[in-house]
Amino acid sequence: MTDYQKNLHPYVYSAAYQKRVAYFSMEYAIVQCLKTYSGGLGFLAGSHMRSAYHLKQNVVGIGILWKYGYYDQVHKSDQTMSVLFLEKIYSFLQKTDIQFEININHSPVQVGVYYLPPNAFDTAPIFFLTTNLPDNDYLAQTITHKLYDSNQEAKIAASILLGAGGHKLLEILDLAPDIYHLNEAHALPLAFSLFHKYGQAEEVRKRMVFTTHTPEAAGNEKTDIRLLDKMGYFSYLPLNEVRQITGIKEDTFDHTLAALRLARKANAVSRMHGKVIGKLWGNFQSICPITYITNAQSYSYWADQYMYEYLQQGDDEKLFLRKRQLKKQLFEEVADQTGDLLDENVFTIVWARRFAAYKRADLIMNDMIRFERMLTDSEKPVQVIWAGKPYPTDYAAVSVFDRLVHHSKKYHHCSVLVGYELKLSKLLKQGADLWLSNPLVSHEASGTSGMSAVMNGAVLLSTADGWVPEFIRHGSNGFMVPAVDPSLPLHEQNQLDAKCILDKLQYDILPLYYKQQDRWLTIIKNSMRDILPFFDSDRLAKEYYEKLYNS
Repeated sequence: MTDYQKNLHPYVYSAAYQKRVAYFSMEYAIVQCLKTYSGGLGFLAGSHMRSAYHLKQNVVGIGILWKYGYYDQVHKSDQTMSVLFLEKIYSFLQKTDIQFEININHSPVQVGVYYLPPNAFDTAPIFFLTTNLPDNDYLAQTITHKLYDSNQEAKIAASILLGAGGHKLLEILDLAPDIYHLNEAHALPLAFSLFHKYGQAEEVRKRMVFTTHTPEAAGNEKTDIRLLDKMGYFSYLPLNEVRQITGIKEDTFDHTLAALRLARKANAVSRMHGKVIGKLWGNFQSICPITYITNAQSYSYWADQYMYEYLQQGDDEKLFLRKRQLKKQLFEEVADQTGDLLDENVFTIVWARRFAAYKRADLIMNDMIRFERMLTDSEKPVQVIWAGKPYPTDYAAVSVFDRLVHHSKKYHHCSVLVGYELKLSKLLKQGADLWLSNPLVSHEASGTSGMSAVMNGAVLLSTADGWVPEFIRHGSNGFMVPAVDPSLPLHEQNQLDAKCILDKLQYDILPLYYKQQDRWLTIIKNSMRDILPFFDSDRLAKEYYEKLYNS
């Protein structure tokens, strides 16, 4: 028995959570200072690992230690966005003496291992793999340089490292789990490594489950099967055998489809996403049963405990004053980054999440005349803050970010922030009066930013997508705009959604905030109560055992 096996968890597993689970994720958002995440997938994985610890579950995480993280988002001299890759060093991670070899692109690659113990941040134990070793040549070292590297071969190599490398690490540690959980298809090479060991696809299915997080094409990768074969993605199994066990006869390999065929069971991440996934994949033969487990976020990490204390005490005045205090703290960051001095007495809208086309960061500006009229209203003024990190090579998303920066220069009450990681995310959620979420309906699998915003007294205004229809009681605990016809041209959907959002702000939300503050505070309190316990990640971690691991 290895030292890590003996000392893996500092608790006795609860009766319902005895089955050992290895959780494979390309990113984890554990704390601000550990830069192993890009956005929502990492935020979700971080909350899951916190709840696994809290519930005393037999879970271990497998990830990758990125030398430069995702990237550091900084301002250029004109405040538009720039990308910085800065080496990260972590004294709190334990460098293990474990080193082993895997084969990528027919070349030996040395793998080192770092360990995040549970008592560091109250999470399940997590092992992080790295190829940033002097034993490797520079090309092999670059495999773990950047999360979601724009180079296709580097991304494929990272998947092999996570899947096949993670499997080999567990074998070395004698920690072979009962269940291998793929959090997205990034670690799919694990399936072929398992097949290489057991020799039967059915043996793989007995052990593997899969979570799909997005219906977007960009998140459901398709790759030239011969490139994958050449690089060793399939554990060097003969290509005809790969086609046989995945059922993929085409030359373009569909990663999500293969995962759905090689898993015992899979899940979508909201009730609505489950329906979308059924339409996308339901006609394909031999896929596994698909359930849904709605995403959630860690109350213990995200929620402002003072606000909940005052809520429980029924002290509305202290609740109100605490929210004002949190707004001031956010506005200090806004002033530091942009020079804008915002007013805590003014209604503050925040749009903050990963920049992607379907999330529509600039939708509220679709009718620019009406938007400007709202900003300059002397009776019911509005402040707007944007933040979020586009993929560095998503130039369309970067262009939207930069456009918002240029517009914000015209108005002292519009600001665009950089560095949307855990710390800034928490500040924004604590300081927002309204958390605006306006994805194109049926494109947001779940979304989780609104959950943690509500835990900080921000009221949610959203299109009817992802998790939102499971939560919103319109006008009571938040606001949801009517769904538009998805068959309409995109520009018409944008126009209709933008009009509905501005209507809701002008005729319902702003009059409540400025003229009926008691009712506004009631909505805040309703939302803070209603978000719990269902959208706390303890429920999510419990459901994964009930619906995926033990079933």
